[in-house]
Amino acid sequence: MPQGASLSQAIVATILALSFGAVSAKETLEGDLDPFIHLPSSYHLTPDDLEALFDQGNWSNNPYFDWLTSDRSRAIFKRKNQPSLKVNLSLLGGSVPIEEAIIDFKDGKFLGITISIFNRGDGGSISDEDFRNRTKLVGQHLGKQLAVRPTRREAKPTQGMLTEGYVWISARGKAVLENNPKERSNGKVEFLRMRLAKRDAEGAYEAATQTRSAASVRLSDLPRNVARRSDGSVFIDGIPMVDQGAKGYCAVASAQRLFEYYGIPSDMHQLALIAGSDPNAGTNSMAINRELGSIDHLFKTRFECLAVAGQRGSGLFELKDEKYVGDPITEKKFYQMIQKSVDAGIPLLWGLTVGQFAEDPPLKMQSSGGHMRMIIGYNEAENRLIFSDSWGAGHEFKTMDFSDAYKATHGLFSMKPILR
Repeated sequence: MPQGASLSQAIVATILALSFGAVSAKETLEGDLDPFIHLPSSYHLTPDDLEALFDQGNWSNNPYFDWLTSDRSRAIFKRKNQPSLKVNLSLLGGSVPIEEAIIDFKDGKFLGITISIFNRGDGGSISDEDFRNRTKLVGQHLGKQLAVRPTRREAKPTQGMLTEGYVWISARGKAVLENNPKERSNGKVEFLRMRLAKRDAEGAYEAATQTRSAASVRLSDLPRNVARRSDGSVFIDGIPMVDQGAKGYCAVASAQRLFEYYGIPSDMHQLALIAGSDPNAGTNSMAINRELGSIDHLFKTRFECLAVAGQRGSGLFELKDEKYVGDPITEKKFYQMIQKSVDAGIPLLWGLTVGQFAEDPPLKMQSSGGHMRMIIGYNEAENRLIFSDSWGAGHEFKTMDFSDAYKATHGLFSMKPILR
């Protein structure tokens, strides 16, 4: 204690030092995801096991992962580097760092995992040596786990195959390790992605092993996904959830959800790269029209702009070659478009200005500005629109007065799979 200082002063000084020390200290956590890539033990893991393996400790929210769905069927792990917390994610005893991982459960048991080993949006850049090392280590592990040699897959963009890499399929499961064709991106690695799943896993997991990025469902099958409740709600069930995070990736995040629903393998990082999405740019109808219109044919889907807002609040119009055509689209016609699409099991991509009107549950995240959502249903008796945000658990099923939704709209877009 300094000479002349009182005991109370010393106590105060100690408390302040401890307090400031607690604020400035950064805790580093290691997230080892090996339990999810070792077979067959991975197949027995449950959502409860995941929570037990990655306990949140003294943190108010789990620092390792977030549930993307309220029923705990999908979880996401993200590498973090925040002022008070750093979370490193890795595979194979820490030898392979990763950016992100999405884990899927079905009927309470592990179904599969998708791992972003590297993506330029989060990782910046990667050396050729590091890329080769990660590819080699992960590839050797998958070969041992599935007890089969891989099949080399070449990129064939004209046939819908946009990635190159390796595929493993055996009675023990199936896996894909893929990256962008470097010769088409100035020799740079834009992403390295791995998928591992049960042998009977369907949807995007099954489609990822095929030789083209086409839908694994048929248009005629989609109406089976339409649910009807006694309160009059009609909505499309079973749309996968993703979380766009802090990036302005609402358009490509919504497109990823739509593609996964169709059984088309992709992720928002890959879609953002292809579409040239700017994560810091605002969302407007023309930008969305260009972005989505640039990726549809690559994934064997058909994009259609149904309506966009005219200039100076003049209403909604059809858009042809980025020109407004025809008379303004009435609220009745707008509703009919939505009803027809939902009844067919086809979600719509909805561009709007958020924060203008009340919605249920109340908006807590983005309070204003341009945004993209998915329209998944309607309730004619209550005049409500049913929609979903790409913000994770709790955002799967939301509603808004239909007239308010019509007024807030600046774009309505459709993407349908092309049948072979």
